[in-house]
Amino acid sequence: MAVVTIRLVRGFGLVALFFAAALFGIASGVVLAFVGDLPQISALDGYTPSTITRVLGRDGSVVGDFATERREVVGFSDLPPVLRQAVMAREDANFQNHNGIQPMLMAWAAVQDLVSSGRSPGRSTITQQLARSLFPETVGYRRDTTAWADVSGWERKIKEALVALQIERRYTKDEIFTMYCNQIYWGHGAYGVQAASRLYFDKPVTELTLAEAAMLAGIIQTPERQSPYVNPSLTKRRRDYTLDLMTEEGYVSADEAATAKAIPIVTLGAPPVRPTLAPYFMEVLRQQLQEGYGAKAIYESGLTVRTGLDPLLQQAANAALDQHLRRLDRLSGYRRPERNLITEKVDLDTFTLPSWSRAPVVGNIVPALVLNLDRSTIHVRAGAWNGTIAASGYAWTRRRADALVRRGDVIDVRVINRMDDDKTFAGSLEQTPAIEGAVVAIENRTGQILAMVGGDNFARSQFNRATQALRQVGSTFKPFVYTAAIDRGYTATSLIDDSPVSYDVGPGQPLWEPRNYDREFLGPIMLRDALAGSRNIPTIKLMEALGPAQVIATAKRMGITAPLPEYLSVAIGAAEATLLEMTSAYSAFANQGVRVAPLTFLQVIDRDGNLLEERRPEPHDALRADTAYVMAHLLQGAVQHGTASTAKVLDWPVGGKTGTTDDYTDAWFIGFDPDITLGVWVGRDMKKPIGQGQTGTAAALPIWIDIMKPWVERRRATLTELPTYERPSNVIIVMTSEGLEAFIAGTEPGIR
Repeated sequence: MAVVTIRLVRGFGLVALFFAAALFGIASGVVLAFVGDLPQISALDGYTPSTITRVLGRDGSVVGDFATERREVVGFSDLPPVLRQAVMAREDANFQNHNGIQPMLMAWAAVQDLVSSGRSPGRSTITQQLARSLFPETVGYRRDTTAWADVSGWERKIKEALVALQIERRYTKDEIFTMYCNQIYWGHGAYGVQAASRLYFDKPVTELTLAEAAMLAGIIQTPERQSPYVNPSLTKRRRDYTLDLMTEEGYVSADEAATAKAIPIVTLGAPPVRPTLAPYFMEVLRQQLQEGYGAKAIYESGLTVRTGLDPLLQQAANAALDQHLRRLDRLSGYRRPERNLITEKVDLDTFTLPSWSRAPVVGNIVPALVLNLDRSTIHVRAGAWNGTIAASGYAWTRRRADALVRRGDVIDVRVINRMDDDKTFAGSLEQTPAIEGAVVAIENRTGQILAMVGGDNFARSQFNRATQALRQVGSTFKPFVYTAAIDRGYTATSLIDDSPVSYDVGPGQPLWEPRNYDREFLGPIMLRDALAGSRNIPTIKLMEALGPAQVIATAKRMGITAPLPEYLSVAIGAAEATLLEMTSAYSAFANQGVRVAPLTFLQVIDRDGNLLEERRPEPHDALRADTAYVMAHLLQGAVQHGTASTAKVLDWPVGGKTGTTDDYTDAWFIGFDPDITLGVWVGRDMKKPIGQGQTGTAAALPIWIDIMKPWVERRRATLTELPTYERPSNVIIVMTSEGLEAFIAGTEPGIR
């Protein structure tokens, strides 16, 4: 019996040895089959995931960014213990002890998958999840399947395990966990735990509480579905389950978990829409950076780009342009809404818009759905919020409510006040402006672009009307004529004839008989009054006397690159140019005749802090310093007693020129102080009238004033006296019968 037992044991031993050898051979074969396809794990030594390229303004604040994955990389020391414990308890309780895989759990998952028709847990370790996230193509991971029952699923899991083993052999647990927290997707465009912490709690990861850490850990598996912005009740269940797991692992006590469970899920309120402060500027910047560094570097390399953009001036430009374009648009009356859901056969009760996931903000304009009309009140809905528009909210239309909207219309509503208790708000009726506008601000001394708005709404139209639109410049061209005159010896007190004139423009053509805006003629008029009053006839006669070539050469020297034909009509604005180049040209008046090329960015720095590029100002001698000073003085006269006199409200040393084209299709004002030059243009994309009487004074200048007001207030707070324009030594100030005038030495009255 003993001999038989020994023989049986030996037989089973041989069989076991045979199966062990076979399994070893199979495993070796599998490894050899896939090892050639595995990635070089050593490449992770310089782990640099795609990170955000940040664009900084002149005050160092972030004014925009470029990214495919919105991520901020943090170190292990930045990860608070509660977060480490929550993630490990939820995703991989044995993380500190295994070598990257847990074979028994993987085998059990395989059995479950084979016998189950549904999806079963993958039992992946943190290291395996990291391998899958870092090398998705290598391991064959697809988001649409995790099935073990098919060959691709088995292959994926095998490769994933082999990569995980390599990661574990090369890196410490702390390094692996840090890479995991920086790599994983947390929903709504947030990659990495730092971005997730800012997304959901508006705080850095170092400040996470136990409840917050448990919430983040709880939604890792399917963040888009479990997000508090999508399903807050499910988020709470996942958080509380994570707290239970932390209790089981001994990370927290039952009392601590209970206290954390009692805390409601509190987030920022909605996924951030991330409106860019200066989208048109950012697009110009993106194009320049892409030309120099390529798209991949911009969107994935975590560059830092320093610019001269002034956030406060940009905010003022955004607000002023929007406010006044809406004001101007209202002059043409109310337009019926373009969209009606009943006509589209859309269910009003279930209809939603992305912006409705956020509570309406007082002062903002939101799209709203018209539910019904009750006498003089329009009832609307914006997501879960119900609103009302009283008669005072649409009085500007001068029409009854039932003549404005109907049930099912989608309209724009400005939120006047909000009642949170019952989720209601009161609003006023708005409409998307059909009029466009643009703004550019430049620092005179450096050429840095301080603000740029290229249109009313970047989401609706990316065409940049500040840099791309060639528009008739109207009377803003006149200073070039007067600059050429000052260069040729004319002075502020030179007399020019303002009387009717006609020109022969060619065979078979009627005579050109230009007129002044007021249809009047003043006879002999001083040069400074002709400029301040924007008189057409004296300007044309001045260009005729100088010669069109002389004037156009001056404009070119000041930076106008658009074609300028040698016609007298160019003197009063028949030529076209962009707002950017016109604003840049005017900056020479306030900068001693030096025009500095517009500068979009100052520095580009890589993620390690190395300076890749630095751009310095590029000055161009546009004018003699004495001519520039005299012109700055004359253009201040346009503010003091000319077409721009409403700008006197600023009580600041500003000069500038209005511009209006025939039929009121374009309205301009370009003005400056000793530090900055600011240009404003208003018009329609199709060259149609803005509205009767909408001159540069009426349409563009009010926008300019509202942008300059906060700038002046800031400057006034830092100065003990008003800023001044630097006067060249050969310019003298003379008291004339009309007041103080600037003259180039040798041209003042009484000198022959």
